[in-house]
Amino acid sequence: MSNKLKIYAVPMSQAVRAVLWVLFNKKLPFELVLTVPGSKEANGTRHPDYLNKFPNGTIPGLEDPATGFLLAESHAIMCYLCNKHNWTDLYPAEHEARAKVDDFLHYHHRNIKEASLAFFAPMARPDLGLTDDVINMAKKLFTKGLNALEKQWLKKNNFITGDNPTIADIAAYVEVGQLQSQFTNLFDFEAFPNVKRWLGEMSNIEGHDDVHFVLSELGDISKTPPAMEDLMGANIKGFKHIAQRLTEF
Repeated sequence: MSNKLKIYAVPMSQAVRAVLWVLFNKKLPFELVLTVPGSKEANGTRHPDYLNKFPNGTIPGLEDPATGFLLAESHAIMCYLCNKHNWTDLYPAEHEARAKVDDFLHYHHRNIKEASLAFFAPMARPDLGLTDDVINMAKKLFTKGLNALEKQWLKKNNFITGDNPTIADIAAYVEVGQLQSQFTNLFDFEAFPNVKRWLGEMSNIEGHDDVHFVLSELGDISKTPPAMEDLMGANIKGFKHIAQRLTEF
């Protein structure tokens, strides 16, 4: 039985891509276990076996077979991995610098993270039946967060909390970056030069291309919602790409 870390996930998930990016950046071997959000089937997040491990029923989920340790929530997983492996470049050891990263991670949940609800979900998953009120509120919160990035964090620094990228940048990019023209093409960043600069710098960080391969496969969805088969196909191709790359670690 393998003692490799297990990550339960699908590559399309924003939260999953954040965790995978950290692991790819550090080239830490792991096993990606394809897990379908909302499904009650054996490989789904609503199956009793999955809920027994992760009661919140979400992805990503982390399992360490060597110890039996289980953890959910992408921010908690990224912090745990950085703490365990002493990756202080991504999660600073100095208390005040770390607190700044934590500050953004807490802020992120109802601001930058709304990119998915405001733009991605309405086009990628129209079957969810999101109401105009929900979408418009998400757009309002995302715009507020994007302006804060543009006029505060990224005006003062190259990255969100300073001159070097941290897990705060990774958490933000997987939401904001997915909207770029080279991926889903759902938002024009021309009016946000600091954000646009930051997006370009983040795209050069080790692991970016591998974890965003799934979005390249999905492509532009700005005009026509993708069929469910296209979403599933992109996820499968993303999963296979990651599995192949992991053989090189």
